[in-house]
Amino acid sequence: MRKKSMLRMLALAAAAALLMTGCACGGETRAPEGAPEGAGALSGEIMVTGSTSAEPLVAALADLFMEEHAGVSIAVQGNGSSAGIRAAADGSAQLGMSSRELNEEEKARTTAHTLCMDGIAVIVNKENAVTNLTKEQISAIFKGEIVNWKELGGADEEILLISREAGSGTRDAFEESCGLTEKNEAGNTVSLTDESRALIADSTNAVSTTVSGKPGAIGYVSLGSYDGNLVTAVDVDGVACTQENILSGAYALARPFLLVAGSASEEISEAFLQFALSEEGQAVVREHKYIAVK
Repeated sequence: MRKKSMLRMLALAAAAALLMTGCACGGETRAPEGAPEGAGALSGEIMVTGSTSAEPLVAALADLFMEEHAGVSIAVQGNGSSAGIRAAADGSAQLGMSSRELNEEEKARTTAHTLCMDGIAVIVNKENAVTNLTKEQISAIFKGEIVNWKELGGADEEILLISREAGSGTRDAFEESCGLTEKNEAGNTVSLTDESRALIADSTNAVSTTVSGKPGAIGYVSLGSYDGNLVTAVDVDGVACTQENILSGAYALARPFLLVAGSASEEISEAFLQFALSEEGQAVVREHKYIAVK
């Protein structure tokens, strides 16, 4: 009898030990297979703000990232490169988007990561017969020194400038590339674009739409946003605005897209940065017709 009781106690102890082992295994938290270490624990929300040119690409990256991290919310807002850099620097956003290089003051307050490279396409209306311009001619057009397309071999049509707003990274990069800036007496960089003859557009899409609807118009947009069915991109110094020509250095109007981190950077924004620069993120870059950096 005592022997049976002893056997029963041993069996109960073994069952209890087995149950405890099973509970420990069943309670372990595991990230999905193939996900980065700690991915399952990501939760919260971040703001990414800045360049309207970079906004569609970054929004696509954010959507894919959120699909893979159900607890994460990323808000992407386009309000201009300078505004995005300031937001990252002062902590009102976790990441900024810039479609131009940072100046020395901005570099001192933030850290920039190159997401991809992009070209700036100089666009005209589909009815325009002019298909090639030199950088010097582009500069003279936007300074208001050349005012009619007949001076460039085109129709007798007044040239209408379509420019981006102050603070736009695309405008800054375009003007710097085409010699459309100078230093004033205070040492500040000022634009030479003749705004008295220009319509100011607040986004890349607005530039394309306006140029497509006005026969005499000329503007500039991100290559990744260029729609050849809507407008025509002219060659610059005889070189077409293509990824191949940008990579080789043959096309002169090129710039980076940057993700800018400041004091408000945190675990989610760091993870999103790593994702954007990963092979998966760079595949999205290529899908959107930009030039991957990896």
